[in-house]
Amino acid sequence: MIDLKTLREDPEAVRASQRARGEDPALVDALLAADERRRSAVANADDLRAEQKRMGKEVGRASGEERQQLLSRAKELATRVKEAEAEQSAAEQELERAQRAVSNIVEPETPPGGEQDYVVLKHVGTPPEFDFEVADHLDLGTSLGALDMERGAKVSGARFYFLTGVGAQLELALLNMAADSAVSSGFTLTVPPVLVRPEVMDGTGFLGAHSSEVYHLEEDDLYLVGTSEVPLAGYHQGEILDLAEGPLRYAGWSTCFRREAGSYGKDTRGIIRVHQFNKLEMFVYCAPEDARREHERLLAAEEEMLGRLELPYRVIDTAAGDLGDSAARKFDCEAWIPSQGDYRELTSTSNCTTFQARRLNIRHRDEEGTNRVAATLNGTLATTRWIVALLENHQRPDGSVRVPEGLRPYMGGRELLTPR
Repeated sequence: MIDLKTLREDPEAVRASQRARGEDPALVDALLAADERRRSAVANADDLRAEQKRMGKEVGRASGEERQQLLSRAKELATRVKEAEAEQSAAEQELERAQRAVSNIVEPETPPGGEQDYVVLKHVGTPPEFDFEVADHLDLGTSLGALDMERGAKVSGARFYFLTGVGAQLELALLNMAADSAVSSGFTLTVPPVLVRPEVMDGTGFLGAHSSEVYHLEEDDLYLVGTSEVPLAGYHQGEILDLAEGPLRYAGWSTCFRREAGSYGKDTRGIIRVHQFNKLEMFVYCAPEDARREHERLLAAEEEMLGRLELPYRVIDTAAGDLGDSAARKFDCEAWIPSQGDYRELTSTSNCTTFQARRLNIRHRDEEGTNRVAATLNGTLATTRWIVALLENHQRPDGSVRVPEGLRPYMGGRELLTPR
């Protein structure tokens, strides 16, 4: 949820954020009205309770007919207090609904517009040039004995797969490499639950516009996570954090699940867009004033991994209309995919400012001893999709694939993957 103080002080900034996202700025006015109604209801209820308290003292001092009159008035006042408290409760519920309807306020530098309105910040590396016909990752993975889509579909349906042999080894190598990188950078490695309660899924903002992407187990009222960002955000739910020694940094290794609703016909070949995959996700809790610096740190960690894997990539500043509800700004690293002649997303890192922490009631104590809402950030350090870029960029004319030097220690020193 956005900060109501910011809303009151600068409602036009919130309207501008809504417009940049392509969302309804009228929701801001509805939130302002709900905020005013709640404040009025709280003031009215407080005044009546104070009056009730004063009358209680008068009743205690009175006697005879005066006492009876005061008791009668006290009874009427009790009814009014009860009505005022009901009005306050209703106003608070209305405020929460209105507040949850407004997405996080985008940072001023965030490009306005939709999915195609991103800004390219830089290119790193040069896309490889091949003097032979380029194979895509599915043909390469199949010939290497690394990937079996046919049996994945037989067992589980479309967009499922088996990683086999060197495919399974590649994924584990990538994730272990990412885990080592995270730990050496001061992140605490975790293996979190992949089923979470509704309040945690909602608190991170995944039950808004993108709720159709989430798997829900109705009988248990639990949700399968699409990223370990969700359980890591819930890890400190309802707590006051000690950030005296700096941000709290976690890395979550988990299997992730996405329904891919609305993606019919998109990326149906191979493992670019699938229902299940593994991922190493970074997550940070920090003071709001440190959030931008932490965002740059997460992006740098992602770029370091891509560099070690010798993948050509670009960094984009995602447009406001392509951000999730919780993100104020998001950078994506997109690797070159030779078979498509285009860049595709491998990592993203989002600064969620205080949006998630406010919903999950996560605070920290500042230097003056005041409890303040914390900021949260997340970023991908490795995921199954990286195999696509690895196979395609490092392929050779005989169908073999060179293992980049940085990954070899995690592949038992292996330098080359050869067709079966």
